[in-house]
Amino acid sequence: MDALQMTLLFDYYGDLLTERQRMCIDMRYNQDMSLGEIAQELQVSRQGVYDNLNRAEALLTNMEQKTGCVRRDLQCRKVLRTIEEAAKVLENHPDSQVRQTAAKILSAAQGLEE
Repeated sequence: MDALQMTLLFDYYGDLLTERQRMCIDMRYNQDMSLGEIAQELQVSRQGVYDNLNRAEALLTNMEQKTGCVRRDLQCRKVLRTIEEAAKVLENHPDSQVRQTAAKILSAAQGLEE
């Protein structure tokens, strides 16, 4: 699994991890530290870091497989971009009602992003 995907999973499900697992994931994927650097920082063995990372990664992956929250969120963001692009085209329409509707759509889309 790539670092970006693991970071997304961590953002969504990180609270389900133990404190040690959160620290290991953060140092590995957010701070780009090696297993040896993490082990030194936490004063544990490299194998301990490896085991913590494997358990944490498995838990995060399992949660995504069961709930699909990240997948659905990414799909919603993609659809939202399509809606925004279409509404932006309509902003320049000669009919004022169409322009007003486009503005409402863009406003609603911005509300979803927050």
